[in-house]
Amino acid sequence: MNYEKPNLALFGGNPVVKNCFKPFNHIGIEEKNAVLEVMESGVLSKFLGVWHDDFFGGPKLRQFEKLFAEKFKVKHAIAVNSSTSALISAIGAIDIQPGDEVIVSPWTMCASATAILHWNAIPVFADIEPHTFNIDPESIRKNITKKTKAIMAVDIFGHSANINSLKEIAIEHDLKIISDTSQSPGALYEGNFAGTITEIGCFSLNYHKHIHTGEGGVLVTNDDELCERLQLIRNHAEAVVEAKGYKNLSNMIGYNFRLGEIESAIGLEQLKKLSRIVKRRQEIANILSRGLKDLEGLNVPLVRENCTHAYYVYPLTIDSDKLEIKSKLISKALAAEGIEGFSSKYVNLHLLPIFQEKIAYGKGGFPWNSELCDRNINYDYGICPVAEGMQDNKYLGFSMCLNDLSNQDAENIVNAFHKIWSNLDLLRNI
Repeated sequence: MNYEKPNLALFGGNPVVKNCFKPFNHIGIEEKNAVLEVMESGVLSKFLGVWHDDFFGGPKLRQFEKLFAEKFKVKHAIAVNSSTSALISAIGAIDIQPGDEVIVSPWTMCASATAILHWNAIPVFADIEPHTFNIDPESIRKNITKKTKAIMAVDIFGHSANINSLKEIAIEHDLKIISDTSQSPGALYEGNFAGTITEIGCFSLNYHKHIHTGEGGVLVTNDDELCERLQLIRNHAEAVVEAKGYKNLSNMIGYNFRLGEIESAIGLEQLKKLSRIVKRRQEIANILSRGLKDLEGLNVPLVRENCTHAYYVYPLTIDSDKLEIKSKLISKALAAEGIEGFSSKYVNLHLLPIFQEKIAYGKGGFPWNSELCDRNINYDYGICPVAEGMQDNKYLGFSMCLNDLSNQDAENIVNAFHKIWSNLDLLRNI
């Protein structure tokens, strides 16, 4: 491909792209017909919060759970009303107690950490790997204490965490592992679906994920007891334990995390499309990587051996020191070229106000400020230098799930990068 050196749009030149990318919309006639069938049945939900066969939900929900379990080759799937609800349920199901510590990545959506707070447990942040953005096993080891009970393994951007390494740590220290696979449905880790080879996996059906029901989530597990606990937490457990005859779960507290029949019917149709959607994302990502891999100081996404990537985000990093330029300026130049959707920011959870606030509120306050915590928990800038460096200077990610890119769109993105790279000297002078 021949790349010219025209003026950057940022300095008055013509942009590479003049029209916005087509938004991704994978809701079709199949979903519309499925919703109509539910509406005509009159059964929009069938959950009862007491011990009864309908404690487990309506027919569409159970059908959706069955298909999900078959698709992901697991024993149990438990549908809930969001992935946030799934994460909260998972923490409760593995019996995390007040004051327990759960190690989690800072480079993820806030619910991965705040789910831990729902059980008065303490999030402890471990740094990330610089090329996959997933939690770093060596950083986990450095953060383990006598109070550590679990690891939250976030499969970020579409790539699985290094589960084998995490399992070695978990076995050594008697820890549980929860997979937050909200962004990686359909990705493979050594032949298994991401999210299916830990104690519990959590999936998202939020509207900007690969497949969606508007809002929704699914938990998966191969453990019968964990499945039962998850079903209880989903649906007012405290109202059921006596009638069901539970003796060892008398203190189980539940929520209303129930998914309705309309969402379940949509989910049934969406699930049938997942493989095709993931394959198309991979095709677009391959075009981008082929076109960008030779640009000096730009790193295309790493896909670990024996893994696949589902590309919720197409994540790049730049060598900001070598290039003498920050990702924020590259993002600004791309936007001027009509390439919307590239962000130079993600998040560093440990720096959010909830973790930076030093004044406890209410009786006892945050668990790390209360008598539940017998050591100093540090959430200061500097504890996760790789994640912090990404946020400050290096990260550049494209939101794949918001855009329905054609092959030409992908080529235009490549053209815009080459145009910018041929003018880096001008950008450095801004």
